[in-house]
Amino acid sequence: MAYIIRRIILFVVTMAIVSFITFAVFQILPGDPIRTMLGTEADEVQVETLRKELGLDQPLYVQYFEWAKGLVTGDLGESIRFSMPVKELLMDRLPVTISLAAITLLIVIIVAIPLGIFVAKRQNKMSDVVFSSITQVGMAIPSFWLGMLLILYLGMNFSFFSISGYVPWTESITGALGAILLPALTIAIPQIAVKFRYVRNAILEQLRLDYVRTIRSKGITEKFVMYKHVLRNSMIPILTIFGLITAEVVAGTIIVEQVFALPGIGQLLITSIGYRDFPLVQGIVMYITFVVVFINFFVDILYSVLDPRIRLN
Repeated sequence: MAYIIRRIILFVVTMAIVSFITFAVFQILPGDPIRTMLGTEADEVQVETLRKELGLDQPLYVQYFEWAKGLVTGDLGESIRFSMPVKELLMDRLPVTISLAAITLLIVIIVAIPLGIFVAKRQNKMSDVVFSSITQVGMAIPSFWLGMLLILYLGMNFSFFSISGYVPWTESITGALGAILLPALTIAIPQIAVKFRYVRNAILEQLRLDYVRTIRSKGITEKFVMYKHVLRNSMIPILTIFGLITAEVVAGTIIVEQVFALPGIGQLLITSIGYRDFPLVQGIVMYITFVVVFINFFVDILYSVLDPRIRLN
């Protein structure tokens, strides 16, 4: 319990620090959001009136605490560009990004882990060399270029795939899957290459240890040794890279949503930056931060479940 409490405190402190940095950075960026909202021909009276209505005439520390209080209560302010609450805009775009990230992670897990196990059992054989070479290429491919290739060779030749736009899951499961699958593959392929190598190396490291040799000497089957002992003891480094990959997947959606014209959080972020919509940008940054920090918090808790020594230490 003490371990979990420490993780929770660390989670809260991290979010507080990031919120302060995010607020401070947007205060020093060039551009006046009020003039962006009213236009260049607005007079000073209109500018000052709106500034007072939005509370931007208050001292910075007052503005920060009001904004931070809103983060806790779910009030993220109002978008300058869309004249809507930031929370509503995020909730409207969230299903697209969550669908994309979830399917991407699912593809990474169901491909990278079995492939890493398969190759680890065949170290230095032809299959090991071939898959290791292929993943080297996969790690080097930029996601936007890979997206273009998938559009060209899959999207253009198979009607199942949609190369632009999004169909809600409530309207058509097949349509939603067709719209999400190519973007998910675009993000997943480089991540599969990374996770595959980590899984392979983690398993190989366990296979070299004395306990594996002892278990084998008792006549226990290789399958039992691999899945009961080796894979479980390899999960700590595998979970570590899983947490990092989750953060990269969330970041990767920003670029890929532009390539495939998906109306998700990433596309909304690019639009809000272009219009100097600081409240919206701040809200999206905090959302991304929350997801990344929460995933790492969740991974830390899983550490303690898989290896009680971590919790005791």
